[in-house]
Amino acid sequence: MPRVSVSGVLTAIAGLALLVFVVWRVGVAEIAADIRQVGWGLLLIIVIGGLRFLLRAAAWRLCLDPPHTMSLGNAFAAVICGDTIGNLTPLGPLVGEPAKAALVSRHVPLGPAVTALAIENVLYTLSAAAMIAAGTVALLVSFQPPSAVRGVGTLAVGATLVLFAVALWMLWRQPALISRALGLAPPLKRHAARMVEIEARIYSFASRRRGALPALAAAELGFHALGIAESYLTLWVLPGPPPSLLTAFILETANRLITVVFKFVPLRLGVDEAGTAVFAPLIGLPAKTGLALAIIRKARMLFWAAAGGVLLIREGVSGRARSVQIPSAD
Repeated sequence: MPRVSVSGVLTAIAGLALLVFVVWRVGVAEIAADIRQVGWGLLLIIVIGGLRFLLRAAAWRLCLDPPHTMSLGNAFAAVICGDTIGNLTPLGPLVGEPAKAALVSRHVPLGPAVTALAIENVLYTLSAAAMIAAGTVALLVSFQPPSAVRGVGTLAVGATLVLFAVALWMLWRQPALISRALGLAPPLKRHAARMVEIEARIYSFASRRRGALPALAAAELGFHALGIAESYLTLWVLPGPPPSLLTAFILETANRLITVVFKFVPLRLGVDEAGTAVFAPLIGLPAKTGLALAIIRKARMLFWAAAGGVLLIREGVSGRARSVQIPSAD
C-alpha cells in the first residue's frame, strides 16, 4: 500500500470536514432516510462498479501487442488494486497506473504492459472528455443554469475541442514529448531512449491494430454507459419522481468532471459530495438527493477499495508497485 504522506492526511481531513459540513447543512436525518431507502439496491450498484473495472481491464488487454497476453482475471485484479492505490494517495494516477503494470509483471513484461496501459489511458481520457463535453451541451440546452455555470460549461466544451485537436496533431506529427522531457532531467536521462520506443508504439497503435479498435471503443463506451446506469439506478431507488436518462447522463458527466479535477483528493472525500449536492439543483433535483447519490457512490468506492486492499496484501506487491521504472517497450 502507498505510504501515508502529510499532504494526503491534511487533504483527507479537509475533505472529511467538508463532508461533515455539507451533510449538516443539508440535514443528517433526511440524508440518512434517503440512504436507507436504497437497501439491497446497493449490492447492484457495487456489481455495476465491478463491471466497469472489468471493461477497463478488457480494454487494457486489447491494447497488448501479440504475442503478449494476460488473463482477464489478472488484468481485473490489477485494475482494482491500481484504482485503490490511486484513490488513497494525492498522487492519484501517477502512482496507481504504474502499480497496475507492476502487478501483472509476473505474466507480462513491464514494457508491453506499460505501453498497453498508456494506450488505454489515452483512449479513456479522450472518451471521458467527449462525455463531459456531451453532458455539458445537454445541460446548457435542456436546462437554464446560471450565467456563471454557462460560462464554465462553454469553456469545458472548448477545452474538449482543443484536446481532440491536440490529439490529432500528435498523431500526425508524432512528437517525442515525454522522451525529450526526460532527456532534460539528468536523473531520468537514461530512460529517454526507452521512452522513445514506447511513444512510437503508442502513435502507431491505430495503424498496427485496426481490428482491435471497435472492441476498444465498445469497452470505453460501455464503461461510461454503466456509469449512467449506476446514476439512474441510484436515483430510481431514492425517494422522488422517476428519473430520466437525461438526468442520469448529466449527473454522471458531473461525476466524471469532479473525478478528473479532484483526482488528487483521496477518495474525492467531501468534494464529490459537496459538488454533487451543489450541482443537483441545476437539473431540478434537491440538494439532498445529489448528496445521497454521492454518499452511495462513496460506499461503492469503499467496497472496491477494500477489495483492492485485500488483493494487495495477498499479492505482497507493495515494494514492487512503488519501484516501477520505465521499462523497455520490447
